[in-house]
Amino acid sequence: MSGKIKSRNAANADSLSGSVPCDERILRDCHQLYIDTDSGLIAVAQSVGVTLLAPRKKITVMLMGNHSAGKSSFINWYVEEHIQRTGVAIETQGFSFVTSGRKRESLTGNATLHLYPHFKPLHEIKGVSEYLGTEICTSRQKRFSLVTFVDSPGLVDGDMKYPFDVDQAIMWLGELCDLILVFFDPMGQALCKRTLNIVEKLNEKHGERLRFYLSKADEAGNESDRQRVMMQIVQELCKRPGLNKCGFDMPTIYVPNPNKPSRCVNQIDEVCRTIEKTINQTVQNTLNSLEKDCELITEAIDNTLCQDRQTGVDNRRARCKGCLMALLGFCVPLILMAVLLLGSLSREVVEMALGENGKEVLTLHLSPMVNMFESMSVEYQLYSSGGLVLLSFILLLLARFSFRTQPTLSGRQKRQLQEKLDYVQDVVKSKKKKLYEEYLRQSVGDQDMA
Repeated sequence: MSGKIKSRNAANADSLSGSVPCDERILRDCHQLYIDTDSGLIAVAQSVGVTLLAPRKKITVMLMGNHSAGKSSFINWYVEEHIQRTGVAIETQGFSFVTSGRKRESLTGNATLHLYPHFKPLHEIKGVSEYLGTEICTSRQKRFSLVTFVDSPGLVDGDMKYPFDVDQAIMWLGELCDLILVFFDPMGQALCKRTLNIVEKLNEKHGERLRFYLSKADEAGNESDRQRVMMQIVQELCKRPGLNKCGFDMPTIYVPNPNKPSRCVNQIDEVCRTIEKTINQTVQNTLNSLEKDCELITEAIDNTLCQDRQTGVDNRRARCKGCLMALLGFCVPLILMAVLLLGSLSREVVEMALGENGKEVLTLHLSPMVNMFESMSVEYQLYSSGGLVLLSFILLLLARFSFRTQPTLSGRQKRQLQEKLDYVQDVVKSKKKKLYEEYLRQSVGDQDMA
């Protein structure tokens, strides 16, 4: 098994190398180590009762904010294609996943949940699946090949009715997303209470994933107007106890338009750097998780083999105990028969059957019992005989229960477990070490590598 695995993994590594960016190749290689049908870590872990989840090949970035905050426009700018509809009206009424692929395609809700199985629990929120969709495009701009954007519905206050529980859906997605970008629109909707309420709840559990931006900053008037808008937003956020924290930052961003130059400072590249930083952190987390999962599988296999050895020892003890009980169970009636025969037969008959020496040995050992038996009345003799027969039955019954053993691994199963252990130790861990070195070489020189 291990030889085939090693050759197959080497072939996979060669085929995946090339022009693919290092981060993308590392995430893809790690994902492949988990999902392989025969030798993947998930299959190996399941064989020893451990459940693992395959790491995702892309990070998930959710954009949220009030309607017309520029979420869809930012996605279009990032991928450099017109994927999402934009406008002043509420264009995004559901959740739209935007990811890179081989060809331009639009998927409905059911297809989206098949594409992203880890999002399947969304189906349990009534009405959400009908407002799910995925846009697949071929763009390779920036780091889009490693990003899946989740464009959320525009949030508004008042009597606006959503076809599903939008607050619950956003909170659930926040659990799985690696990064949450909150866009505040300066055109009168930045202080949307629904947005602030959801942000406050997300911050309680996943504050490290939240990033705040003043979008469409070029439409906020002059610098003084922008400062006032930002102060109002910050003041409103700081009223919320969970959001009142040190180091609060809210860069000003807008989608650059060559036909509409602006003197406003545009920090939209800061968003790209944040996404790239999240990708790098995800790569590190994936490699660290790979190492932890290897240790988990190794420990589970060692425990399984150790427990099997202990079970074998317990089974041998049980067999020895059963044999002893069975021997005693058969000896009791034999001794009883010998006592009865010795008491009823004449010495001449016993000597003829066993010889002189046999008669002396039998008489020496059984005479006390014969004398004791003969001293009893007939009634007590019957009771004693019945008691000895009952004792023999109990001993044989105990012997039968003692012979019950626990199942153990066969020799083939032990060899398979050892092969899996060798595969994890020799192949997967060496692959992880190689991937980590490849990742670190992007930042440091060869002379700095230990």
